[in-house]
Amino acid sequence: MSGIQVIVHKCVGCGVCEQVCPYGAITMENDLPLFGPECTLCGACVEACPYDAIIIVKETSEEVDPSGYSGILVYAEHRSGRIASVVPEIIGAALALKKDLGEPVAALLMGKDVSAAAAELLQYGIDTVYLADHPDIRDFEEDTAAEVFAQVVRMKKPAIVLGGGTVEGRSLLPRVAVKLRTGLTADCTELAIEPESRLLKQTRPAFGGNIMATILTERNRPQMATVRHKVMSEAPRLEGPVTGTVEKLKVTVPPSALEVLEFVEERSDTVNLTEADVIVSAGRGIKDPKNLVLVEKLALAAGGALGASRAVVDAGWIPYSHQVGQTGKTVNPTVYIACGISGAIQHLAGMKSSDIIVAVNSDEHAPIFEVADYGIVGDLFEVIPEMIKQLGG
Repeated sequence: MSGIQVIVHKCVGCGVCEQVCPYGAITMENDLPLFGPECTLCGACVEACPYDAIIIVKETSEEVDPSGYSGILVYAEHRSGRIASVVPEIIGAALALKKDLGEPVAALLMGKDVSAAAAELLQYGIDTVYLADHPDIRDFEEDTAAEVFAQVVRMKKPAIVLGGGTVEGRSLLPRVAVKLRTGLTADCTELAIEPESRLLKQTRPAFGGNIMATILTERNRPQMATVRHKVMSEAPRLEGPVTGTVEKLKVTVPPSALEVLEFVEERSDTVNLTEADVIVSAGRGIKDPKNLVLVEKLALAAGGALGASRAVVDAGWIPYSHQVGQTGKTVNPTVYIACGISGAIQHLAGMKSSDIIVAVNSDEHAPIFEVADYGIVGDLFEVIPEMIKQLGG
C-alpha cells in the first residue's frame, strides 16, 4: 500500500517536518511525527527532513495480461438524458480507431431514466450500448458514478476507454482510472493505433503547448484518455435502420456521500461558446471590465458567442465558462474575432483551428497576427464600434 513512513532510529524529533507541511497534516507526539488524513503524500516533509528519516512508499502496479481486453468503450456523458455534444466527436474518434484495431465500439450510458438516449447513440454507428439505468445514479454524484463505471469496465474489459475533456469528464474519469489502477491521458488532441504494438497513441499538448507528447499505456488496461471538445470530427448519423444493440446491465449502486443542493444553469444572452459558428473574444486590451459590453455587442451583432482570454477571467471580469485556451475551452468556429488579445501560446492552443481568425490589436507585433487570417492594427475602441455598425448592430 502507498503511504508515508518514519524510520524511527533516524528520527530525532526535531519537528522540521511539522513546520514545513503545507497541509497541517503532521503533529509531533513522543518526539515522532504522526500523519493525519490531510496528508497528500506531497513529499515536502521528505525533502525537508535533515536526517532522511521520512520516506514515501508507493504502491507499484502489477502488469495486466492485455489479451483479456478488447474493444473500445466510449463514455456517453449526458445531463438528465440529453447527450452531451462532445459524445458524437468521441464516437467519431472511436470509429476511426476501429478501422485500424478491428475491434467493436461500445458506449456506456448510465444514469436515471436514460433508456431513451440509447437509441440516439446507436444512430452514430456503434456496435453496442451498455445501459445502466438506475434511479440511484444521479447527476453530479460522481463517487457513485465512478464505482458503477469501474464495475462495467471490470465486467466488459475494454482495451480502450474514451471520455470527453469536459468538466464532468475531467472529474469522473480520473476517479475511474484510480479504481482500475491504470493511467489516464487528459485532453488528447489526436488518437491513433500504433501498428506493431496495437497500442493507443494518445497525443496531447505539453509544456504550455510548446510540444506535443504522445503517450502509450504499455502495462495496464484499459488504456484511458479524455478527448478535447471540438478537435475530433463528429460521427455522422446513420440513415435507415441501425444494426447496433442495447445491452441492459445489472450493476450495484453504492450510496453517494455527496448531497446536491441545487443546480443553477448559467444563462447568457449569447449562444453556447463551444457550439458557436462565430466567437468574439476579449483580452487584456479591453482595459476595464465595463468595456466587455462593447465586445458583447459585437458578438450579438455577429450572431455569435462571447469568449475571453485567461487574463480577463483571472481578473474576475467574466466567468470561467467563457475562457478560451489550453486551460479553458477548445473551440473551432467558422469565424474567431480576437479583440485586444496578444496571442499567448496557451490561448492559441484553444482557438487556432478556427476556420477564419480576425485579430484586432494596437500592437502590430502581437503574436496573434502570426495566426490571423485578417489583422486590424488599431484602437479596438474605434475599430469595434465600426464593425458593429457594418454588421447592422
